[in-house]
Amino acid sequence: MKQTSGIDALLEALRQSGVDVGSGGNPFSGNSSGDGGSDGESSGGGNKPPRVEVSFGDKMATWGKKAIIIAIIAIVVIAAVAYWWFHPPINIHSTDTWMFVAIFILLPLFLFFWMRSMAYKKGTGKYEYNEKKAKTFKIVSYLPVLVVLVGVIGAVASLSFFPGNAEKYASILKTTDDVFAEDIKEVDYNQIPVIDRDSAVLLGNRTMGSIPEYVSQFEISPLYSQINYQGSPVRVSPLGYADLFKWLANREQGIPAYALVNMTTQDAEIVRLGDNPIRYSQSEPLARNIDRHVQLKYPFYMFDQFAFEIDDDGKPWWICPVQDRTIGLFGGKTIQRVVMCDATTGECTDLSVDEVPQWVDRVYPADLLVEQYNWYGAYKDGWINSWLGQQGVVQTTPGTNGQLGYNYIAKDDDVWVYSGVTSATADNSIVGFVLVNQRTAESHFYEVAGATEDSAMRSAEGQVQHLGYNATFPLLINISGQPTYFMALKDNAGLVKMFAMLDIQRYQNVAVGNTVEETQQAYKTLLATNGVELSDEGDTSIVTETSGTIERIVTAVVDGNSHFYVKLVDDTNLYDFALPRLMGIVAYAEGDEITFNYLDSDGVCVAEEIIGERVSSEAAAAAAKAANSSSSDEEAQGAAGAAGDAGAAAGADGAAAGTAA
Repeated sequence: MKQTSGIDALLEALRQSGVDVGSGGNPFSGNSSGDGGSDGESSGGGNKPPRVEVSFGDKMATWGKKAIIIAIIAIVVIAAVAYWWFHPPINIHSTDTWMFVAIFILLPLFLFFWMRSMAYKKGTGKYEYNEKKAKTFKIVSYLPVLVVLVGVIGAVASLSFFPGNAEKYASILKTTDDVFAEDIKEVDYNQIPVIDRDSAVLLGNRTMGSIPEYVSQFEISPLYSQINYQGSPVRVSPLGYADLFKWLANREQGIPAYALVNMTTQDAEIVRLGDNPIRYSQSEPLARNIDRHVQLKYPFYMFDQFAFEIDDDGKPWWICPVQDRTIGLFGGKTIQRVVMCDATTGECTDLSVDEVPQWVDRVYPADLLVEQYNWYGAYKDGWINSWLGQQGVVQTTPGTNGQLGYNYIAKDDDVWVYSGVTSATADNSIVGFVLVNQRTAESHFYEVAGATEDSAMRSAEGQVQHLGYNATFPLLINISGQPTYFMALKDNAGLVKMFAMLDIQRYQNVAVGNTVEETQQAYKTLLATNGVELSDEGDTSIVTETSGTIERIVTAVVDGNSHFYVKLVDDTNLYDFALPRLMGIVAYAEGDEITFNYLDSDGVCVAEEIIGERVSSEAAAAAAKAANSSSSDEEAQGAAGAAGDAGAAAGADGAAAGTAA
């Protein structure tokens, strides 16, 4: 009796289970016949062994109703957990929604319908061959694909080159042209931030040492939102749990404080909240996570960057801007509403942008405002012009270290985003700058030709290159009507050591100082020395009036500009009268009386304005004699008249000299 080998028994079992392994006997024996002929009659290579493959799709096609129900329940549970954890908005305009639907709904449906079609087509398992049902399930499997196709079409309809979209993009941010000196008030040094975000973070983190009981349990969040608080620019950031174990130990008490850094005085403190701690924050991993809490409360809203702010009483809030997409499915992003969430109780208030309280500063994220202005600068003359002719195409200036080029200034108790505006080729000069209100999206453009922020930083660093200080990203301020870059100069440890001011229009005019006031004084002196006409309305703190008799007057040419240097009797100062701004000085001579305003300085004092008319030494002597004489009123009046005539004659001589000059 012929014995059956183990291989033959395995093949027979596979054959009976429906697997096609061929009819040539043992495929591994090397024999060409099914009867297993002699070894000497074997062919060169024999028959190749069959590949027995059962794909996952084939297995799915054989699933029964019970298996399908279990699979559906598993997918629903996984999708529910994933939705709670990732909390995407339920909104057709959200790319997160489309991604979630594609992974947890469309893909499983496509696989189910396609596999069922294959089962009826092949007659696999419990499903007998049925061409009609196979075709039906195949058609139904295209429905998820059509949904994806709708998303693709909506994305294409959102692009700027789609007909009519360029005009829509350009009109999202309404920008008006204004005059800088009229719209931007003279700088108030109680409101100017003298440090940047990095320095604020450094100061805030060092302040954690003042609360040793919190140091090992909490750390300061990296948010550091810049806001206006009680009339001063500050950065605020909540504390957060140091890690998961610290959260488990402290979640019942909540987060006890937040950090506050004054950007003007450089004072930093940890503000304790007492009985009203922060319970909803970004460091919460579960239900009290602020992103999850607000999104699940408003499932159909698309939220932008959350901002941490405090109201006028120091109470912490989360400001949650709600996005709107106005072009196609995904284009034309803007802000339509705001949800304000109490950081202590989690109570939320849904408001339109117009209803937001005055103390709220960060409704529109700065990145979004910069993006919207770039849409305006690129597409205001059409999409074709934006990449072909580029006539009048502008953009905000690029920043440094891979970050966008913008900063914040305080104006009208609001925070405004500032950025220079340059041409489409992004050269080293600006054509102006733009200010956009973060609460209302009010936008103003000021036409000023000058240096970019990066060029200004390099120029300021050049003034102190022997010290190796690094300049912060500039702030825009108004100094006597002149648009001016203001920068802090920091050492390698990140500490502010000096300050710099730079004339945007004439960026070779750079002044540095150890204090803001000293820097301003040196800067105004530098501008006046170079013949720049200054407006000192509302800023007389460093302008002084003096008068006296001219002891000596000489002329010189400095950097191509004419200057008159004046020394008064019994006065140790030397005064500089720059031409052509103070042309009236040419009418004066040694011995004449003069009254003028000047900028005080340790070196040469710069004259700002000549007050009154020239009085010659002879006329002054006659007037003094008349005043002290006991002669008749007629004699006194005659002397005064003589002085006036002499003054008028001197004025005429001065005018003639000025014309000659």
